[in-house]
Amino acid sequence: MNLYYKAKKTTINTLTHLFLLTVAITCIYPLIWMVAASFKTQETIFSNTSLIPRKFHFENYYFAFTKGNFSRYFLNSIFYTVSVVSAVVIISSLSAYAFSRLRFPGRNIIFLVFIAAMMIPVPGSFVPLYVLLNKLRLRDTPLGYILCMINVGLPTSIFLLKTFFDTLSKDLEDAARIDGCSKLRIWWNIALPLSKPMLAVVVILNALNVWNEYVLALVIFDSKNLMPLQRALMMFRGEHVTDYPLLMAGLTITAVPIIIIYLIMQKYIVRGVSGILFG
Repeated sequence: MNLYYKAKKTTINTLTHLFLLTVAITCIYPLIWMVAASFKTQETIFSNTSLIPRKFHFENYYFAFTKGNFSRYFLNSIFYTVSVVSAVVIISSLSAYAFSRLRFPGRNIIFLVFIAAMMIPVPGSFVPLYVLLNKLRLRDTPLGYILCMINVGLPTSIFLLKTFFDTLSKDLEDAARIDGCSKLRIWWNIALPLSKPMLAVVVILNALNVWNEYVLALVIFDSKNLMPLQRALMMFRGEHVTDYPLLMAGLTITAVPIIIIYLIMQKYIVRGVSGILFG
C-alpha cells in the first residue's frame, strides 16, 4: 500500500514539474531568441535559426542606443518610473494603513470607490484626463504624465496593501503606542518593514506598468523629447522595412532594468504573491 502511494506521489510530482518546466521554457525561449537575434544582422536574423550566432554583432547595441535619441527616451522612462513608483508606494501605503487601522466616517464607501476604479480601463479615462490636464495646463508636461500614472497605479496598490495590513497582528502596534509612538511612526517603523513582500509586488507591478506604457503618453505629450522609452522602439519600424536586429537590441536594453528589479526583489515578490493566494 505504501509503495502504491509513493509511486502515485512520484508520478504526480514528475508530471507537475514537467508541466512547470514546459511553461518556463515557453516563457523564457522568446527572451533568449530576442537576445540572440540582437547580435545578428538583417540578412541572417531569419535565415540563421540558431540561438548562438556565428558572429556576434555588438555594434547593434551601440546603434540602437544612439539612434534617434534613444538614450534620451531611456532616461525619461527611468525618471517617470522612479517618480511614479516612489509616489505610489508612499501614498498607497499611507492610504491602505488608514483604511485598515483607522475608523472614520465613510471609510468603507471611499475604499469601495478605489476598488471600483480598478474596473475602469485606462483608455476609458483618456478623454476626461485630456480635458482635465488641459484646464490645469499640465498637458505636455512631465508632471501631468506622472500624476496620471500615479492615479492609474493607486487603486490596485491600495487594495493589495490594505488586504495585507488587515492580516498583520496589532500586538506590535499596541506595544509601540504604549511607548508613545504616533500613528505616523507606527506606519513608518512597524507597518512598512513588515509589509516588504507586498511592497515588492506593488513596486514591480507599477514599474512594469510605467516602463511599458505608451498609449497614454501619446495622448498627453506633443513634444517628442518628453516621450518614454516605448516611443524609441517605434523608430526601428519603418513604413516598409523593419530593422529587426536593432529592434531586438532595443527591446533587450528595455527589458534589462525590469529584470534587474525583479531579481533584486524576487524573494519578497514570492512571499507577497504567496500571501495573496494563501492568505
